Amino acid sequence: MSLSRQEVEKVSLLARLRLTEEELDLMTSQLGQIVEYVEQLSALDTEDVEPMAHAVEIQNVFADDEVASSLDRDQALANAPKRDDECYRVPAVLGD
Repeated sequence: MSLSRQEVEKVSLLARLRLTEEELDLMTSQLGQIVEYVEQLSALDTEDVEPMAHAVEIQNVFADDEVASSLDRDQALANAPKRDDECYRVPAVLGD
């Protein structure tokens, strides 16, 4: 199965890409080669291959959650350019 130029044009439209005629020709060729390569993979016998979520065995690399004290309010607001007694002060973005 190869890709037609019309299919590539449709994909570029959906992706909001404005491609020149030369870029459409190049993308049609390159994406067609990718689809042909994937088709080659479908010819492989994967009957005895166990499905996997990742190609490399990995472990959870996150640290354990530990309860710790947090900054007090004055420390958290110390570098704020504008603040009041409790919060950061920022300009309104939604209007009146």
